[in-house]
Amino acid sequence: MLLIRNADVFAPEPQGVQSLLLGGGQVLWIGPGRELAELPAALRGRAEVIDLGGARLIPGLIDAHVHVTGGGGEAGFRTRVPAVPLSRFTTAGITTVVGLLGTDDVARGPRELLATLYALREQGLNAYGYTGGYHVPPATLTGSARGDLVFVDALVGIGEVAISDHRSSQPTFPELLRLAADAHVAGLMTEKAGIVHLHLGDGPRGLELVRRALAESELPARVWNPTHVNRRRALFDEAVALARAGCTVDLTAFPVAEGEDAYSAADGLLRYAESGAPAERITVSSDAGGCLPCFDADGHVESMEVGAAGALLATLGEVLRRGLPLEAALPAFTSNPAKLLRLAGKGRIGAGADADLVALDATGAARTVIIRGAVHVRDGVAVRRGGFET
Repeated sequence: MLLIRNADVFAPEPQGVQSLLLGGGQVLWIGPGRELAELPAALRGRAEVIDLGGARLIPGLIDAHVHVTGGGGEAGFRTRVPAVPLSRFTTAGITTVVGLLGTDDVARGPRELLATLYALREQGLNAYGYTGGYHVPPATLTGSARGDLVFVDALVGIGEVAISDHRSSQPTFPELLRLAADAHVAGLMTEKAGIVHLHLGDGPRGLELVRRALAESELPARVWNPTHVNRRRALFDEAVALARAGCTVDLTAFPVAEGEDAYSAADGLLRYAESGAPAERITVSSDAGGCLPCFDADGHVESMEVGAAGALLATLGEVLRRGLPLEAALPAFTSNPAKLLRLAGKGRIGAGADADLVALDATGAARTVIIRGAVHVRDGVAVRRGGFET
């Protein structure tokens, strides 16, 4: 058991200074002040005590777009990115990841993805995944995307399916509708998210297929979850309109050069807040482990960077410095993805919620990270590491 004292709690709503008792992977009790007068002294005596000294305590960050196996491979096998180790997530305040496959859904297939998710779970991280990858028909374990979602506990949706991108399989409208129908029905059968997580490229068609699906099919808007929507400014405007129509849209915390026709995740989040679109329909993810390539006119990779898990906390810190209150910024990293992904108990702090917690230091870095009641980071240092981390 773990007793946390003097925590300035944002749940994500501000709760003031609170004490919390954790046990069995959950928050058992939360109340004001330093003491737990409501609980028996014998019970209090069994708990390890962490005094946060008034530091801000937030729900653990949920990163809903991570290449847990590593991404890349778009300029030869030598450009395949290694898998992301446990402490890269935990020291960045991430307590839950959703893993996926991208361009390479052949050499890196669904079996490797699932094995990597299970390895992260064994190391204490909350880990889920999407079945499929960029291409249609999707790479699957059971022979169908619907079967994967119904029978594989860790898989919660289909993705990242590429559209408006030269690397996609150029899915037709009927093909995309069929995928979304499979995701939706499997979600109904299992109470999972049942979403299609869409990779958006630079193509001029943008979100045209999704707009058409909303107009011509019976599928609910929540099934469609486009990501990278800040990669072009016009695409961002399309995404805001879709959010008003009921889709949840995802910003990617990738680097943006000065003068580039794109918005940083911080810019996008601030612009979204100013737009008046539904606050619960926006999320931010890191693309950690993914290749961020720049292509020339012939489709050859000119340069590449790699997505970093730390981009989420960096984005959160940036929007705070620019005046967005913490309680207004946090949902995009916590409660919004938890709601979209139907992860009960996550994304919030309260009695009965999962004990996934992050204490921030004065600079906004992760000082203490707790996952399901177990301490992973203490005083900014990872005290739990993956089996092959040095």
